[in-house]
Amino acid sequence: MFNDIGALEVVTLVVLAVLVFGPEKLPKVIQDVTRTIRKIREFSDSAKQDIRNELGPEFKDFEFEDLNPKTFIRKQLDNDELGLKEIRNGFDLKKEMAELTDAVHGRESESSSAAASDTSSSGSGGSVDMTKKREKLELEERPPYDLDAT
Repeated sequence: MFNDIGALEVVTLVVLAVLVFGPEKLPKVIQDVTRTIRKIREFSDSAKQDIRNELGPEFKDFEFEDLNPKTFIRKQLDNDELGLKEIRNGFDLKKEMAELTDAVHGRESESSSAAASDTSSSGSGGSVDMTKKREKLELEERPPYDLDAT
């Protein structure tokens, strides 16, 4: 529950609690807080049990943690009845991202240069040479970057 709280934060909270409530009232406040947390847990457990009973026997394996999309996807990937690992392995995301960054920065990657040589050899008359436009833009002043336009 409190996995991301470090030692310094705990010490700070204890010192703050002693300053706010005082050493005489602090044990009573701690008891009240723990009692309240216990009641909230009991209430949520009973609500979960009521929902499971209302759903019926076909949802006996239902876990509320599965409602979290990350948990659901992780569970489905581990199950792999649909062959998702084959689909996931079929994509080379790093290669596609490298091609995209090369295209954005105006560099040619290996696959795009091969594709460009294929299209130039096909002899399509309507093609535009972007390298000339890019060189011309690099020689001239580049337009300013507009943050509002993005």
